[in-house]
Amino acid sequence: MIKKIFGPPGTGKTYTLLEKVDEYIKKGTDLNKIGYFAFTRKAANEARDRMLEKNPGLDKKDLRYFQTLHSFAFHTLGMSEENVMQPVHYEQIGKELNLRVTDSGDESEYLNYNHFKGDSLYDFNDMITKFVNEKEKCKEFDVIFIDEAQDLSPIQWMMFDVLKEKSKDIYLAGDDDQAIFAWAGADVERFLSEPAEEEVLRYSNRIPPAVQDLTNVILERISNRKQKDYFPKKDVEGSVQHIFDMDHIDLTQGDWLILTRTTYRSDEISKQLRTNNLYFKNRFGKSYNTRLYKSILNFNALCKGAALSSADAKELAEYIIRAPQFKDTQALYKLNDFGYHKDDIWYNVFTKADQDECFYIRTMLSNGEKLSQEPRIEVSTIHAAKGGECENVIVVLDNAKKIRDSIENNISKADEEHRVWYVGITRTKNSLYLLKPKKERYGYSL
Repeated sequence: MIKKIFGPPGTGKTYTLLEKVDEYIKKGTDLNKIGYFAFTRKAANEARDRMLEKNPGLDKKDLRYFQTLHSFAFHTLGMSEENVMQPVHYEQIGKELNLRVTDSGDESEYLNYNHFKGDSLYDFNDMITKFVNEKEKCKEFDVIFIDEAQDLSPIQWMMFDVLKEKSKDIYLAGDDDQAIFAWAGADVERFLSEPAEEEVLRYSNRIPPAVQDLTNVILERISNRKQKDYFPKKDVEGSVQHIFDMDHIDLTQGDWLILTRTTYRSDEISKQLRTNNLYFKNRFGKSYNTRLYKSILNFNALCKGAALSSADAKELAEYIIRAPQFKDTQALYKLNDFGYHKDDIWYNVFTKADQDECFYIRTMLSNGEKLSQEPRIEVSTIHAAKGGECENVIVVLDNAKKIRDSIENNISKADEEHRVWYVGITRTKNSLYLLKPKKERYGYSL
């Protein structure tokens, strides 16, 4: 039996899969005969941890087949870490070829890459190819669950075909409308065409009616998709507003997710937030210098009578003029060792620190931001935010010329582009703001 579960945004696709897993466990299925394969290691671990919460009598080793397809291939083939290409290997081949290693498709570079790997090193694709070629090593399952199946690549579908021969039941879960990784090799057409009994999850706990109305506009533009009707979140109407400038919104309260199509635009938005002294995170992490802030906290602790380790004291000494003589790495240092008074204020003392950074941190603290906690505002590309959600979402409608040119006269690329914007819009739990592009003709039309 093969069952395909379509999960529109917020309908609990992963929850539904785990409920099915629980059903198999409760009816006595051998845990070593249950395979749950997620697209990322993080997702696989989260699924495993959720199952452990539901079944306190189990531990991690009981759910050994909650992993990624790559991990399953790795362990099935009896590989070790020494067999797998590591970041240092990619850096090394980049130096040898005098380039930054990418999937450029240049034949000579590809040949050099394979020569570098030889017969002893395997990348992720090699692992799955080897698994498919040695499919007799694959164990038998009673049931297999595959989450985010719309993101499987052709070679991963070949692995699926092996698993299909080795399992009595299979559950495929995904959403073709959220298939935005074709550029990385994902084959959504195979997901759509795979013969199976089908189920569409009907109730979203995320998308409010106002946002769903807008998503339907995007879905109508996708030429090849599975029709899926679902009910929006109850009790919250939600809102959709077009804005011309982020300064028109009060970002000092509430949680915000700001989504862009490109990293360039994401970086521009980050600069604007920084200018406005707002606390946020982006692809580089928190918006302030965390090392500096740690020393600020340490100085404040010194003023309250605490002592610092040698390592923390040396870090603090980088930002202030007075510092003790560091001799013993095991020594503890107090305020009098630095020659300061308990009434001294950090921003008057940190004269060797970047003063713009000090002003930024001081302003955020005076505005009541809790810098030791996760920021309320996140800036991200749409691709990086897939799977996330937030009460308030700003979608920046600027697009890149390269992207616009690539989708002209190419239906499959146009479909994927519409799906990208659909994913961005559907991160919204309540209020959606559409930031107009700098130039109307260069943006996505909504």
